[in-house]
Amino acid sequence: MKSVLTLIFLAFSSIFYSQSVTISGFVKDAGTGEVLYGATVYDRNTKHAVITNEYGFYSLDLPLDTLADIAVSYVGYSLYEDYIACTKNQSINFYLKSENILDEVLIQAKKEKPIQERNEMGVVQIPVKQLQSLPALGGETDIIKALQLMPGIQSGQEGSSQLYVRGGSPDQNLMLLDDVPLYNVNHLGGFVSVFNTDAINSVKLIKGGFPAQYGNRLSSIVDIRMKEGNNQDFNGKASIGIIASKVSVEGPLKNENTSYLISVRRTLYDILLRPVSYFTSEKMGSMGYHFYDVNAKVNHRLSEKNRLYFSLYSGDDKLGFASYSDTGKSKFNLRWGNRLAALRYNHIFNDKLFSNTTLSYTRYRFLTENINKEKKDNQTLKDYNGFKSAINDLKLKTDLSYYISPNYKLRFGVESTHHAFKPGVTTYHHDALNNGGLDTIFGNYRLNSLEGAAYIENDIKLGNHFGANIGIRYNLYRVAQKNYASFEPRALLNYRIKNKYAIKASYSKMQQNIHLLTSAGMEMPVDLWLPATSKVPPQTSEQWSLGFAQTIGEKKYEFSIETYYKTMRNLIAYKDGATYMSSSIDWQDKIEKNGVGTSYGIELLLQKKEGKSTGWISYTWAKTNRHFSGINEGKTYPFRYDRRHDISIVVNRKLTEKIDFSATWNYGSGYPYTLAIGKYEIPLNVDYGWENEPDEIIIYDGRNNERMRDYHRLDIGFNFHKIKKNRERIWNVSIFNVYNRQNPYFYYYDTIYDKDSNGNPIE
Repeated sequence: MKSVLTLIFLAFSSIFYSQSVTISGFVKDAGTGEVLYGATVYDRNTKHAVITNEYGFYSLDLPLDTLADIAVSYVGYSLYEDYIACTKNQSINFYLKSENILDEVLIQAKKEKPIQERNEMGVVQIPVKQLQSLPALGGETDIIKALQLMPGIQSGQEGSSQLYVRGGSPDQNLMLLDDVPLYNVNHLGGFVSVFNTDAINSVKLIKGGFPAQYGNRLSSIVDIRMKEGNNQDFNGKASIGIIASKVSVEGPLKNENTSYLISVRRTLYDILLRPVSYFTSEKMGSMGYHFYDVNAKVNHRLSEKNRLYFSLYSGDDKLGFASYSDTGKSKFNLRWGNRLAALRYNHIFNDKLFSNTTLSYTRYRFLTENINKEKKDNQTLKDYNGFKSAINDLKLKTDLSYYISPNYKLRFGVESTHHAFKPGVTTYHHDALNNGGLDTIFGNYRLNSLEGAAYIENDIKLGNHFGANIGIRYNLYRVAQKNYASFEPRALLNYRIKNKYAIKASYSKMQQNIHLLTSAGMEMPVDLWLPATSKVPPQTSEQWSLGFAQTIGEKKYEFSIETYYKTMRNLIAYKDGATYMSSSIDWQDKIEKNGVGTSYGIELLLQKKEGKSTGWISYTWAKTNRHFSGINEGKTYPFRYDRRHDISIVVNRKLTEKIDFSATWNYGSGYPYTLAIGKYEIPLNVDYGWENEPDEIIIYDGRNNERMRDYHRLDIGFNFHKIKKNRERIWNVSIFNVYNRQNPYFYYYDTIYDKDSNGNPIE
């Protein structure tokens, strides 16, 4: 394999080499100094174009001793144009001016690299400014809910911020914040995601044609980058909403070489709910719930070729109940949340070679605890019962990008991750009089694993018709003296016809070394992240995709259609009747293993990107199922979120200079659920001293044997802008479920009695 890759490298190096010069640098926001990820740098004369990487860096080769006609564009920014004399290698930074989002799209769309020329499939990018114009639940815009409006992506339950991508489950999505994985990305029982749009710079989702740089998930990559902080001026932003309130500040530290960002978001429910519940219960109890997010970032330019970033994130949910008596107090707490810290170092070796090294730590934990304190004989006795599950990661990775020519980019890197799991530990403490008592811990203790990976990725353009992204990733996972190794080939081919249409095909093989067990009922969410072990192998998948892409009407519209087929192996699920609270039982004995999943479908997307009205229409036809030998009598059954039809319509309209309007409409066919088809009773034979009640036996005809009724909903929103000197005030008014559709959230059983002639129930 190494020799083959070397030959490919040498062959393409010789093909693309010519006498040329290189311009390189960064594309930035002129007002804040933020780098722009995914901006296009284009020479009109040679038709050469490059896209900035996730750190805003570009490198473009141009013919020697020519005058380049450069155009730099990015969604939401005015077009930058300039002439550059190509007499030597140069380092040039481009600064784009931000303008009104709808007008920006009008300018930018005419210069954007057409969809048929991009070596990518299944990629979704929505500018954060455009996200903020969509209808917002309680005034809280949500990145995840916007992604759910794209084809092949579903939310699961009503209002949820989960992602079910092409038949996969939420744990199969790699959620990256500044290149660091986050494990649980939901607040408020799933109604709000942890991503505060005030702190976010860019969002990119990949659901097919995966580049080799990404791994350890089966369904999608969600790459979210935080803002770097304004290095020109200090500014702040504050908002109050029904769900949460936010405050953000950013600015330079001493000079423009260093900038910072701090953004805080918190619910205020508990501040009101605790005192109200305390007095309404006659001082016998109280309850409260809150969540918070803190994003912070500092970036420092050491020199023109060296830059240092430090990112922090902390977020938590807490639900608490307390009761009071004359002799003591009892409390129940439920908590879940993430911590993240990352130190990143960017280095430019020369005008063609760029590197990024990241050292990061992330932690997710889920905790429940019951605490009782009681006074007896002048002693305070304490009972404690708690359950905790957690995962801690320490990761080091290095990525390098080598811009060999405008037609050939090479990317390669290595990474290593140390996982420390606590699958589920129960702690019990009981005080007794005279210093007696009980103190014990049992369950699944700490389990360590080590994961390493290396990859190489080739982005190639041959002539005016053919492009490709070909790579391979090697993954090695070690746990409890057991090794799992996998070679993961990735290939994406793009054939353009007359530069107007493109036929695209891709293949990806993936391995995922962690599993998720999650609650399936109406209780608060319980996410237990678990390692692959010698008994529970890693999940794997293979995905094939075929697509067609076209730009229509002077680049006003983009149309794409993709079909895919995906297989998933080594899936897990709870055994019937098993729960996370059975801590005395090893989690590996609570689950069904070696599950198989199949998913296939067709996705259509039509986007309008020019004019006062913009938006998109998406349609998905899909089918996904699961098979476990110990579930449903070994018969294949529909996945819980198998939805046959899904339609989304999104419209943004600039009504006046000060008023924006947006609307979203979503339709989905019903999800499957398990419905009993009958029941019978068996009398008890044991006399307990009271009238015997018979056992009730429920009869089922298979798992997920029926479907809920169809789902649809219309949301609208208005943004009212008013600028006062150097400040801008925005009022957001959104109406959810405009026509009051009663969509099913869950189904339950009820008893309907026959009635006699007098209208009385008959037993």
